[in-house]
Amino acid sequence: MDGLLENQPAKRYSILAKIFHWGFVFVFAYGIFKQVDELEQLADDSLLRFELAFATVFALMLIVRFVYMKNTQTSALPSNTSKLQKTAAKIVHNGMYACLASIVTSGILIGMLYWANVKSGFVIESVISVHELSFTVIYGLIAIHIIAAIYHRFLQDGVWNSMVPIWKEQVKPDE
Repeated sequence: MDGLLENQPAKRYSILAKIFHWGFVFVFAYGIFKQVDELEQLADDSLLRFELAFATVFALMLIVRFVYMKNTQTSALPSNTSKLQKTAAKIVHNGMYACLASIVTSGILIGMLYWANVKSGFVIESVISVHELSFTVIYGLIAIHIIAAIYHRFLQDGVWNSMVPIWKEQVKPDE
């Protein structure tokens, strides 16, 4: 009986969880694609308003996603996954949430500071540094997340199938 409990297959995420996951991939990619390259671009009032609106909507989506995932979903990692690996997965996922929150918060602050005519100096430069650092960190976390997903795809433990709609794995039967 204990052997059965130790090797339970990965669970599947809800359709809404998958929509949140892949929706964020596309919204984040769009945000990267249309990003502001130079602070001076915010002199265009319509661009500044759009950036602030985009960031605000993104923040609201992030909050809804975080609350939904934390309250309704559990890890897809099989029950026999090591504690170290489960901890690493939690750190990466929570780190991505923290980075996304930092990116959106610092982005809104940059826009508000620019709107308030604080276009140079220590305060705005510090917020820009936080914004840039958050992007650097999230790129690393996303890379780890993707590598881990591919690793689980080759393990055939069901984790890949729980969230990815393509290249389905044939889950190994319990040994």
